[in-house]
Amino acid sequence: MKPTILRILGCGLALFVLVVPALAGPPLICHRFEIGTARSLPWTGNSWNLSGNENYDTRNLVRDTLSILDANPAVLVRMETLRRATLYGKKDAQAAKELFTKLYERTTSRQADALAWFDAGYLVATYGQWFGRNEGPQNPATGIDGYALVKRALSLRGNDAQMEFAAALITLRGPDKNHLEHAQKAIAGGKTDSLLAQNLATHFLGNETTVAEMLTKNIALGGTQK
Repeated sequence: MKPTILRILGCGLALFVLVVPALAGPPLICHRFEIGTARSLPWTGNSWNLSGNENYDTRNLVRDTLSILDANPAVLVRMETLRRATLYGKKDAQAAKELFTKLYERTTSRQADALAWFDAGYLVATYGQWFGRNEGPQNPATGIDGYALVKRALSLRGNDAQMEFAAALITLRGPDKNHLEHAQKAIAGGKTDSLLAQNLATHFLGNETTVAEMLTKNIALGGTQK
């Protein structure tokens, strides 16, 4: 089967390996996050995959991604930017490795703040859902626990519903208790955060269930477990 076809099928095929109700693919990759008019990496089309219409020069990937993150955008904008960076990085292994190295190095600084830990952790989690799948470069972040880095970010950040939303998506396949806590906080935060509420109301790729409905279902399932 041709590599392009394998890439396009990636999200659909993941349905058979994810043990998550009503989810049709790796959520950090196949699901586009709503960011309004906020600046992110350039993108054409509305689908998750690179259709061949994107003319973005991946030699600029690290520079452009860091520029966006350094502008201190909302967490959801960071999530969508890192999602796009991961998809572009699948085409340029060197750029993907350099981006991971740059973001991970930020966590070793004495001035590392919550967002530095989040960016590194979320990128690691996103790479883990996509690199090495079907074809293309191997994961440059192998062996790093992205969720642990995001938890560190949450401990420094305090109350941040968008970051809780990110953690809830990362833990869709467990640990159950952690996912339950993150999902509850994210849904509660959507009551006062219009951008988060918009994302909770969207539908996952190829599915009629909204993100909020899926998380609510997971909360109900988690609540029945001891």
